[in-house]
Amino acid sequence: MTTSPHLLPGMPTNDGIEPVFREPWEAHAFAMAVSLHQRGLFTWPEWADTLARQITAAQAAGDADHGDTYYRHWLAALESLVASKGASSTEELARHRDAWESAADRTPHGQPIELRAQDFR
Repeated sequence: MTTSPHLLPGMPTNDGIEPVFREPWEAHAFAMAVSLHQRGLFTWPEWADTLARQITAAQAAGDADHGDTYYRHWLAALESLVASKGASSTEELARHRDAWESAADRTPHGQPIELRAQDFR
């Protein structure tokens, strides 16, 4: 059995080989982290440390750690690392996150989510 070099301890996997995703956004968050690493924004050890700190903080705050919140921690770690590296600001990340939530709220189930200028209120 071969393990993917991008797997980290605790990551939901299919037989320890491939990451598994319950929602499309989880796969997108995974792909963004891998892409930003490949482009040199951060090293894989930096990423692993940031993710571990995020998970530890979430557990200290009461996360039951059943595996269903793993990619929420992944996304929070990614946002933290992107901001700390200066690739974006926490304000800009929050602005886009809020815009996506606004767009998702108005989008009927099963339809593609489209960002509009009004989403960036």
